[in-house]
Amino acid sequence: GRLEAVTQQMGYHPQYLDSFLKMQHYLMHMDGPLPFDCRHYIAIMAAARHQCRYLVNLHVLQFLRAGGDPQWLRGLDFIPPKLRNLNEINKILAHRPWLITKEHIEKLLKISEWSWSLAELVHAVVLLAHCHALASFVFGCGCEQDEGMRARGLLKPLSPGNQCFCEATAGTCCSQELLRINRKRSLDSCMELDSVREHMQQIHVETEGREEMRLLQQDREEGEGQGVEAAEHCSHPPGGLSPLADTNGEVTGATNLACYMQDPDFGYQDFARRDEDQTQVFRAQDYSWEDHGFSLVNRLYSDIGHLLDEKFRMVDGLQSSAMAKRQGCEPSVFKRGIWNYIHCMFGIRYDDYNYAEVNHLLERMLKVYIKTVTCYPEKTNPEMFDRFWKQFKHSEKVHVNLLILEARMQAELLYALQAITQYMI
Repeated sequence: GRLEAVTQQMGYHPQYLDSFLKMQHYLMHMDGPLPFDCRHYIAIMAAARHQCRYLVNLHVLQFLRAGGDPQWLRGLDFIPPKLRNLNEINKILAHRPWLITKEHIEKLLKISEWSWSLAELVHAVVLLAHCHALASFVFGCGCEQDEGMRARGLLKPLSPGNQCFCEATAGTCCSQELLRINRKRSLDSCMELDSVREHMQQIHVETEGREEMRLLQQDREEGEGQGVEAAEHCSHPPGGLSPLADTNGEVTGATNLACYMQDPDFGYQDFARRDEDQTQVFRAQDYSWEDHGFSLVNRLYSDIGHLLDEKFRMVDGLQSSAMAKRQGCEPSVFKRGIWNYIHCMFGIRYDDYNYAEVNHLLERMLKVYIKTVTCYPEKTNPEMFDRFWKQFKHSEKVHVNLLILEARMQAELLYALQAITQYMI
């Protein structure tokens, strides 16, 4: 099996990678409120919002290995209503999380045949935020572009022992005990490779409409990308309606992700330019991760709060002295500037921060890169990572992408958890 491109990039910061893998493993493969196949399908829904074929392909295979119904891979019209009802909150979280209200939460939790429990919903929210933010990292570091090149050939399935992110780094950052648990608990119930191929063949779908869907997707992309100045955007080939199998049973890349989402034209809009007067700035002092979000998520989904908190702290502790020195400031000042700039784009403000510092700390092209990767990662130009901010080393660029990943994930969690708190009150 291949070493995952994500872990290769994060490997420049091994302490963070270890923390990331522990959280990823717990979220996807350990005991929790949601069934394993549903977790991977939710990940597919989340990744599809940003047309992230890399993550969709990964979770399609894991969904099948976890015993998922192959018919679900035909799209949202073929999944249970309970899961389909998650589409609205997935859409809002991915693009305009400030629009989430307690009414969205109440709608999912109301008493009916397809209602969610609070614990299930918190698990789903963490999954959605995790995959949205990870899609930003995938595009930001060029992993999606690599996937697009691979999809022009064959996307070979990995062996069961190499399917998990943790498995992909055996012998590097994950402990052997974690790997042993992963193999035992996550893969004991997985299908054998031949069975996966059989299921892939079962969901072979009609492909005549691919070109039309590609043209529609390109038309949509032309209307996106508000607020990004002087950035050259290129259209990426869309991902797949569902994976296809050739006559040898090898999985190939597919062509369109539209079946995994509704309202594809819904995208990011500048919070500062919003027309809705009722949308208030989110004051971090009123609802913070440390004082509010951590305790709520940990109470409803045991231990995930500790793993998320460790990951947030780990990225904050990464060394960036050389990177900050080039900008003429202290490392902590530079990192806080990036973090607060990302949160500002989602309407989160810190009363004790002077936002005039952002323009001083972050040069224009770096701000363009950060905003693109954060708000509409699918628009990331393959040249952006290599050609922008040339003075940064590769490991420093990865560091910036890790800050984007964690700041974005925390922003989505804060809005969702605040809405859940308001519902509970």
